Amino acid sequence: MHRKGRQDAVRSKMFSKLAREITVAAKAGLPDPTMNARLRLAIQNAKAQSMPRDNIDRAIKKATGADSENYEEVRYEGYGPGGTAIIVEALTDNRNRTASNVRSIFTKAGGALGETGSVSFSFDHVGEITYKPSAGDPDTVMEAAIEAGADDVETDEEGHTITCAFESLGEVAKALEGALGEAETVKAVWRSQNNVPVDEERAQSLMKLIDSLEDDDDVQNVYSNFEVSEEVLAKLSA
Repeated sequence: MHRKGRQDAVRSKMFSKLAREITVAAKAGLPDPTMNARLRLAIQNAKAQSMPRDNIDRAIKKATGADSENYEEVRYEGYGPGGTAIIVEALTDNRNRTASNVRSIFTKAGGALGETGSVSFSFDHVGEITYKPSAGDPDTVMEAAIEAGADDVETDEEGHTITCAFESLGEVAKALEGALGEAETVKAVWRSQNNVPVDEERAQSLMKLIDSLEDDDDVQNVYSNFEVSEEVLAKLSA
């Protein structure tokens, strides 16, 4: 029962974050996904996480309501244990509250919040499109990705991850949809240029820090440049 309660809480928080992105996307453009690429991608990602249609519709309607919150996009950058770099993306209706919460989480974990731009120079802001293995064999997906204008494809047992320039994410996603069907996820991500290996103790601290950040209602995404061995990862996941 405790496990199910925790799973339900995690699912509820995820739906809340997805709904916030849909509301912001709908408010930034037209509330019609066929005329608003960002909204279309937000809805697609919500569907991929099995978010109910009613929740999606409510989030869109919320953007057109007179009493809708004014969310703004904020990016925080900082350092975790071992000098690792961390990027935090948030959607907030109160910058002071969010900045205070994020700074507190960094400090408690032995990290430090830096200035905007202090670590993002060591990351690439790219588009990432994922497909399940059933979308096609590696050659078929690679061919479709090249035709769509993507930069790279990685395939493993979990599926296909296609990378493209951030600026062309919408166009590439649309072209891939025509060739491979609807993607599992379509989003912009920060991908580190060089990863920093960490030992078990630092990895534990970093994972706790990232969990705390992701647990904050205003935080949408967290990215870092640390890497751990499979052996350490297996221990921490046990």
